[in-house]
Amino acid sequence: MHTYPDIKNTLDITFFVPCFNEERLIQSTLSHLLEAIQTTKLTYEIIVVDDCSEDKTSDKVREWQRTHSEVNLELIHHAKNRGLARSYVDTAFRGRGRYYRLLCGDDPEPVSTLVKMFEQIGKADMILPYYENLPGKGLLRSQISSLYTQLVNLVSGYKIKYYNGCGIHLRYNVMRWGPYSFGFGFQAELITRLLDEGASYCQIALEAQHHAKPPHQSALNFGNFLSVSHTLLEMGIRRIRRDIFQR
Repeated sequence: MHTYPDIKNTLDITFFVPCFNEERLIQSTLSHLLEAIQTTKLTYEIIVVDDCSEDKTSDKVREWQRTHSEVNLELIHHAKNRGLARSYVDTAFRGRGRYYRLLCGDDPEPVSTLVKMFEQIGKADMILPYYENLPGKGLLRSQISSLYTQLVNLVSGYKIKYYNGCGIHLRYNVMRWGPYSFGFGFQAELITRLLDEGASYCQIALEAQHHAKPPHQSALNFGNFLSVSHTLLEMGIRRIRRDIFQR
């Protein structure tokens, strides 16, 4: 897959850290990320996006910055909530890394997991994590997640183990093939589109911790139902087109 190496990749990786009301965990998130970066010696930048939080998330980030002045970190504060999918793509255009990775602001991954993930950089266009065990995730959520993966694979024709992990992508690919959906389905849309375009991938088993969100932040809502429906429809159309032109 052509990756257009002439774009301005002056760093190894750009980390996008989205936050919405993460004052309790954002500092530990950044500390764990920094420890993992120092272990793997990547050149990096961290872009924290406070998506119109109603708490002191931005204050906590600034406080952490003051005690870690050597860290290449930029804080962006949205005056209006834009949602994860839009922020994910928009931030890719601000970055300077060859690779790009979303890291949730609620500190779900231990340092060992981050290091294991970062060690895979360069082995494929996409590094896709999956979780054989996800403490904190209830039975119903686990079943819904499993059903979602099965549906995406059925419609797309691929056999990916998990679509909603925080994968590592070439930043150019996120800019070029960034998803149009605005909810839960955006990562599956990006992954399957890149597979359609011939991107290489590897899958890696990782450990993480699921943190339950308040009801108004839960992924189980009507907006995400529409997002998933849109994603599945787009996948189906692309598969039909792919099958026709590959004959």
